[in-house]
Amino acid sequence: MKERTLALAGVMQATELVRQAAWHGTWSGFAASVCLQTLFKLEAETVDGVYGGKTRLRLGLDTLIAALQGENRHTDVLTYTLGLVQIERRFMKSEALQGIVGRRLEQIAQEGTGLEDHEREDQQAHEIAQLYTETISTLSPRIVVNGKPQYLKVDRTVDWVRTLLLAGLRSAVLWDQLGGSRFELMLGRKKILEEAKALLLN
Repeated sequence: MKERTLALAGVMQATELVRQAAWHGTWSGFAASVCLQTLFKLEAETVDGVYGGKTRLRLGLDTLIAALQGENRHTDVLTYTLGLVQIERRFMKSEALQGIVGRRLEQIAQEGTGLEDHEREDQQAHEIAQLYTETISTLSPRIVVNGKPQYLKVDRTVDWVRTLLLAGLRSAVLWDQLGGSRFELMLGRKKILEEAKALLLN
C-alpha cells in the first residue's frame, strides 16, 4: 500500500505541475526535475529507485491528500490523473509503442552533457515533448489541458506540460505494476488518504 501510494503521488505530482504550468506559466522546478528524472529510470527495481525517496514526492503527496479531500482547485489534476490511468492500459497493450518510448528515452538521457542543469533539462523536455506528440498523444482518451492561452502558447511551457504528462504516465505504469487499479482509486480513497498522511508525517 505504501509503494502504491507513492506511485500515485508520482502521478499527482506530475499532473499538479501541469496545472501550475497551464494556469500560472510557472511551476516548481525541483518537483519537475524529480518527474523528469523518473523517465530515465525505467529499469529501477524499487519505488525509491524511481523517485529517490518520499521527500522528493512531497508536492505529490500534498496534492493527493488535497484532491482526495475534495478541494476544488484540484479538479483538473484528478481529470488528468484518471486520463493517464486510462491511457496507461492502452500503452501497456502495445509492445511496439513501449519499445519506441523506451529506446528514445535512453537516448535523451545521454543528451545535453556539458550544459548547465536547467539548460540540459529544458533540452531534454523539448525532445520528450516531441516523443509524447509522436506516441502517447495518438492514444485515447487524449488529454486536453485546461489553462490560460497566453501560457499554453509558450514553447517551453508546452514542452514541459507534455514531458510532465509522460512522467505522469510513467508513474501510472508503476502504480499498475504494484497492483493499483481504477477501482481502488474510485472506492479505496480512505485507505490511500490515510497512507499519504502517514508518509508525510513519518
